[in-house]
Amino acid sequence: METLILGWYVLVETRSVLMLTVFASLQYIGTLLAPMFGVMGDRIGHRNLLCGMRTVYATCATTLMIFAFTGVLTPVLVLAIAAVMGLVRPNDIGMRAALVGETMPGAQLMGAMGIQRTTQDSARIAGALTGAGLFAALGMGPAYLVVASFYSISVLLTLKAGGARSAAHAAAAGVSAGNVSAARPSPWRDLREGLAYVRTTPHLLAMMCLAFLFNLTAFPLFTGLLPYVAKEIYRTDQTGLGYMVASAACGALLGSIALSRIGHAIRPARIMIVSCAAWYAMLLAFAQLHHPVGGVLVLMLAGCAQSVSMVTMAATLLRNSDAQFRGRVMGIRMLVLYGNVPGLLIAGQLIGRFGYPATAALYCAIGLAFTLLIAVRWRVHLWRIEAPANTR
Repeated sequence: METLILGWYVLVETRSVLMLTVFASLQYIGTLLAPMFGVMGDRIGHRNLLCGMRTVYATCATTLMIFAFTGVLTPVLVLAIAAVMGLVRPNDIGMRAALVGETMPGAQLMGAMGIQRTTQDSARIAGALTGAGLFAALGMGPAYLVVASFYSISVLLTLKAGGARSAAHAAAAGVSAGNVSAARPSPWRDLREGLAYVRTTPHLLAMMCLAFLFNLTAFPLFTGLLPYVAKEIYRTDQTGLGYMVASAACGALLGSIALSRIGHAIRPARIMIVSCAAWYAMLLAFAQLHHPVGGVLVLMLAGCAQSVSMVTMAATLLRNSDAQFRGRVMGIRMLVLYGNVPGLLIAGQLIGRFGYPATAALYCAIGLAFTLLIAVRWRVHLWRIEAPANTR
């Protein structure tokens, strides 16, 4: 709801695709801090860290709501609040995944990640449709009252997350870390150890490279630039944008449901690579369509491919990481989200010069080429059936 409302507001008020990409980029600046969030999660517990993060969301949303009701809201204030939110929120997905990894046995992890993703996708469908309707019918203030309320509820629900199994995992990780060093290492040493662990583990390094590629070339087209497509290509309003976002989330929901049912029977790394290629193919087709009906249908297929690729990647990272490094691995995974920032800003410049279809075609061609290159470079660790990343 929040991304849709604010993205549309910035685009309409500034009439600039560049400012839209600046707004979208600000939501990812916190990815530079992601590894330290992983260190904090490993130290104080992922549930406690998530509660603190979601308190920040609720505070920022309440502040923006007050500005909207008092009539002083401007694009500059929206960008400032988006920057504060962007320092924290990019790390939510990684810490949430780490918490799931703590609480679920390895054999059930793929299904659990699929179920976790279904809640995210179903909420995205409802948020896209209701957020657009609320904003169009009631305005920014009442719409943001709903957003702030949901953030407050999320803090209370997060307090109930985890449990005995999570505590057992944390204790085990602490004992393991104690065996390595009698004195508790500094956070910076924790960070260096996490980076070294990823760098020296081939399948983890390969998936980090893939994740950076997706955020550089795919996510700007799939999320950040949808308001521009809705307004300038399809000539529709925020309700049409809501349908576009909801269709992508609906496809993602179907993909996550399928993984929650058959995830135990697939080869995760192989499925990840195939679904990534399919995602780029769907984005390429979407960029060449000029009718919203066709665009909505293709976005649904793109959402399905995106969900399958992201869930298999997250499950593989968690299942093939040592427990004491799990938070740091997911923190580094969130660090590569920073690829969205140059991806969005470069896209904004290219669209102004060459148009959206040509820019999207270039991004998809680069994405497909490098996906193939990564798959070939690390084929022993990502494609072979006996590879740990393909363990069922």
